[in-house]
Amino acid sequence: MKKILIIEDDQVVANVYRNKLAVDGYQAEVASDGESGLKLMHTLQPDLIILDLMLPALPGVEVIKQIRSEPQFAKTPVIVFSNTYLTNLIQEAWRAGASKCLSKASCSPKDFMDVVRQTIGASGALVPPTGAPAEKPAVTGTPGLSSENDVTFQANLRKLFIEGLPGSLAVLRSSLLGLVKADNEMDRLKQTYGLYRRVHALNGNAGLAGMVQIAHMASALEALLKEIYEKPKNINSSTIRTVAAAVDFMGVLFDRSSLPEKQEPLVSKILVVDDEIISRRAIIYALEKARLKSVSVEDPEQALKLLAENEFDLIFLDVDMPGMSGYELCARLRALPHLKTTPVVFVTSLNDFENRTSSTIAGGSDFIAKPFLFIELTVKALIYVLRAKLPAAR
Repeated sequence: MKKILIIEDDQVVANVYRNKLAVDGYQAEVASDGESGLKLMHTLQPDLIILDLMLPALPGVEVIKQIRSEPQFAKTPVIVFSNTYLTNLIQEAWRAGASKCLSKASCSPKDFMDVVRQTIGASGALVPPTGAPAEKPAVTGTPGLSSENDVTFQANLRKLFIEGLPGSLAVLRSSLLGLVKADNEMDRLKQTYGLYRRVHALNGNAGLAGMVQIAHMASALEALLKEIYEKPKNINSSTIRTVAAAVDFMGVLFDRSSLPEKQEPLVSKILVVDDEIISRRAIIYALEKARLKSVSVEDPEQALKLLAENEFDLIFLDVDMPGMSGYELCARLRALPHLKTTPVVFVTSLNDFENRTSSTIAGGSDFIAKPFLFIELTVKALIYVLRAKLPAAR
């Protein structure tokens, strides 16, 4: 029987995968943090290690480095769970010696089992002796559960996940309130970390349950919270406002959780208008992190012609542009019937109350202050694009 070590601090996720592996005939053991995982590795001598990168105390990348530093485990396959928005962390995991990287937000239990079998083969569990009645095969050539049972299994996970959403939302809102009310840096860091860990767990559980939109949003928010926790200078009114908007939108997604989800890739058409090339490239890069397609122009007049002839899901506008300000452009595009309700986000270094008021008067939906974090703008864009794709409430 092949042995698998799971190093995962979320007990719900760990138990689901351990049970799934056991059904397929593997021996699976769980460690809740990196240090205990390294100790268990020596006693278990696993054929495969499953590792969450986002572990408390000893990070997943450091765990990989220690695994690879020991000759007897130098070639042991290590499959890591990653957040696709944390590209630098994923690259570090590859360099440290990861064998495969899976996205927690989009990897279903079935996908997970397929990767395990491809990596180390079938479980190696004992087969019935000659003459003993054999169990009916689930699917020819595929050990473990049948496709029908896989669907039932994930449906049950989804049901449990949905039942827990009211409690999850209450915890998220309570954590957010703690962050908003924090009056010193130490308290802000504590509250940020607490919210980050809760969103991290939500991301993993949503991925297991096949709740694609919730997992997508949670992945981006988790990455934003991780970044501002590690760089406290970025905890400011702009990032807190974006975090609050994301938690609020989570409530909307939770309300719609019982509706069927579309599994197609997120498709969007976004316009970026900014006369500064560096700023345009920064916005485009942030959008690409979420695989959101965009068109960019530097001239407001050219942008207005483009807007008159096309529909967009979201528009980013700089405020201070030659010839026509972002406020003027927004007011003019609002006069176009097909753009009356299209979300418009101002990206500006003018971050005072007067300019906030001006953005609202001009018809803007939101604004983000320069210099911005890439992942903050990504979160902001996802909120508007995902909201537009939601089915109508029943």
